[in-house]
Amino acid sequence: MYDNDGEDEPKCSFSTYVAEGDKLFNAEEYQKALESYTMALSIRERDTDKNCLVARSKCHLQIGNAQEALKDAESSLSEDKEFHKGLYQKAEALYQMGDFEYALVFYHRGHKLRPELQEFRLGIQKAQEAIDNCVGSPSSVKLENKGDLSFFNKMDEGKGKAKQNRNYRQPNKATQKSTRVQNTNSGTSSKTAKALLGELYADKEYLEKLLKDDDLVKGTSGGMSIYDLVTSGISYLDTRTEFWRQQKPMYARKRDRALMNQKWSNRKKADSSYDEPTKSILNNLEEIDQALADGHPSDSLTLANKTLKSVMRMKESDIPNKPDVVANLHSCIGNAHLELGQTDKALEHHQKDLAIADEHNLADAESRALDNLGRVYARIGEFRKAIQCWMQKIPSSRSSLESTWLYHEIGRCHLELNECEKAKEYGQNSLEEAKKAEDDVWQLNASVLIAQAEVKLEEYQLAIESFEQSLEMAKLQGDDAAEKAITRALVDIRDRIEKRDSESGDENKKSDSSSEAADESGETAEAEETADAEESQ
Repeated sequence: MYDNDGEDEPKCSFSTYVAEGDKLFNAEEYQKALESYTMALSIRERDTDKNCLVARSKCHLQIGNAQEALKDAESSLSEDKEFHKGLYQKAEALYQMGDFEYALVFYHRGHKLRPELQEFRLGIQKAQEAIDNCVGSPSSVKLENKGDLSFFNKMDEGKGKAKQNRNYRQPNKATQKSTRVQNTNSGTSSKTAKALLGELYADKEYLEKLLKDDDLVKGTSGGMSIYDLVTSGISYLDTRTEFWRQQKPMYARKRDRALMNQKWSNRKKADSSYDEPTKSILNNLEEIDQALADGHPSDSLTLANKTLKSVMRMKESDIPNKPDVVANLHSCIGNAHLELGQTDKALEHHQKDLAIADEHNLADAESRALDNLGRVYARIGEFRKAIQCWMQKIPSSRSSLESTWLYHEIGRCHLELNECEKAKEYGQNSLEEAKKAEDDVWQLNASVLIAQAEVKLEEYQLAIESFEQSLEMAKLQGDDAAEKAITRALVDIRDRIEKRDSESGDENKKSDSSSEAADESGETAEAEETADAEESQ
């Protein structure tokens, strides 16, 4: 993994120290891990191993030394400004230092370079929410045509300085309409967006109405055009919608919390002595989930383990629905271990969650555990087991949106197992459910899965049709990354068809040549027989 550049040092000493640091970090021995990484870097003539610098930066963050973490992150970027791990670590350090706007800049830079990585999307989300908490949430800011829209300056991380010295040019009607369509169709239907954004959906609608006010959008605020500020706000809300849609397991846990809270509320009516312990546990559960959502699985894991120990010491009479609580905590612990890359421990706790659910007939907990087990098995490449878990969960699916996700993941596993017919079948099931849910993003995902299965089945013409439909969806949603990937896939399919036709043509030529040769050979033999016959006469 790492090479030792020092001529005087043992060949594997650098790698050994790094491996030791990795092991200590996973064991949460952050100070010792830091020392190991420092020893590894000292072996090099220059402290320029960017991966090791990032690893040491993470240790600094864990022990609360954000300033040193920032220095290491910046050092990792000294030779490669687009090193995405360094960008993420710099953003994390800035976030811990409370410099949320600057952190947002680097989360966005990383997201632009590696849009497929969830960590940058989560970073954008938490940095933006931190900014909102400082300046007020959108729902608390009443926007007036004559008012100050500088709130949205915070949302536009990359455009500020470049636009401050640029004269604003009013976009024409066609441009405005195109921009509105792109923003309002950025990946999720209005029905889904309402469910995911909640109260913020009203802000999104209001901002979209502002775009129709030609007099308003001609103005400027804080050196930036109001038009750009408003579209930036809409873009932020679209990003937030996409974040929550992608965090489907987190949403399931929120549902679990609501159900548990309802059960406890019913019990508390009978005995007010349950108020304090249940309130404390509920608060802990929220903090556990929030730490995981904010990208701090170690904090989430520590609090979850601590809460589990407290609950296990309590009597059944002290806490209502104790099995439900214990199962939920095992689920939280499993999710934290998964985020830390500790898949064996993640499996162990999700299996405990499932066992408790089965023993006490907890239907919601069973559904949650099967969901999580499927995700872990898929992560480690145990696709058959992942399919089994998700197939068990399908009957308990509560919505078309949940079903489309399940069918898609099952289809994806079948594709990985090279069971292309089944992959296509589940892709089609996913597409049907996505249409019922009116979710554009999952329709795109399902269409791509179908096309990929058709490519493996060598149904190239069908694959072209499926990819072309997917391409239109990607364009409507303004998904540039998907558009580029699908375009490349279409080029690849057409190349395959051309190659197949070329090989088929060569085979036909060979066949024709063989036939001609056989005919010539037959004619020659016939002529020789005739000549022999004439001589004998």
